[in-house]
Amino acid sequence: MSPIKLSKWFSFTASRDWFYRYSFTSAGLSSVTTNLGDGTVMHCWVPKIHKHSKPTLLLIHGFGANAMWQYGEHLRHFTTRFNVYVPDLLFFGRSFTSRPERTESFQASCVMKLMEAHGVLRMSLVGISYGGFVGYSMAAQFPEAVERVVLCCAGVCLEEKDMEDGLFKVSDLDEAASILLPQKPEKLRQLISLSFVKQARFMPSWFLSDFINVMCKGFVEERRELIQTVLKDRSLSDLPVIKQPTLIIWGEQDQIFPLELGYRLRRHVGENAQLVIIKNAGHAVNLEKPKEFVKNLKLFLLG
Repeated sequence: MSPIKLSKWFSFTASRDWFYRYSFTSAGLSSVTTNLGDGTVMHCWVPKIHKHSKPTLLLIHGFGANAMWQYGEHLRHFTTRFNVYVPDLLFFGRSFTSRPERTESFQASCVMKLMEAHGVLRMSLVGISYGGFVGYSMAAQFPEAVERVVLCCAGVCLEEKDMEDGLFKVSDLDEAASILLPQKPEKLRQLISLSFVKQARFMPSWFLSDFINVMCKGFVEERRELIQTVLKDRSLSDLPVIKQPTLIIWGEQDQIFPLELGYRLRRHVGENAQLVIIKNAGHAVNLEKPKEFVKNLKLFLLG
């Protein structure tokens, strides 16, 4: 049977998603959906038993497949030492809102309400890419709740003028959205080429289409609005300085958020921040260099 015919009745992406769901359950987490009121519902993977003797670690995903795909390879390293919570941000997975807000500040306040609903008042957090925007906002808004912060390839310090100044590979927001929210195989190929240094040699269109159909078709317009809101009127002078110990991790060859933004973020946060640059890695450093990613997280969170 040809791969194209096989793909019509078997989804590799859905199968992989099932595997991650199984691994999260096996790691002692449960899938829980919480109604926060006012039209907002959030899904989160939470510990089956929250042990008060252990600290809490919040893992916040970025744009991409979903939270399971971004943290599935790392979960086992932390569930024995932390109460681990892995939420779906609004308009990802099974989280959504009928409210009009699209800022990372609103996302952050909703994640905090979610954690409070689960009885968690103190935590450290890891935010990947867009998740780093949300995590940074949580640290700024709720300093009494957030103890340590890890920001991975999160262009928090970007400014609206950076697009005009040519800092990014894309020329405008529409092009950025078409790549970050791929609806065609060629756009997904472009996203992969911008995210990874080393790429798979063989990525047939039917395989990429399967991924798009399973992972990229929901809440497209809402996610586009999230991207637009991140950049609109953004200025470094308006970004608060967080006070928590902060680890910044960056792929040396990141083409989504160039390394310059990592240096800029370290300068902005100041003496409380340290920057780790991982060589031969791009924007998806958590997937491309998982061992180095986990090693640095452990040194910072447990050292």
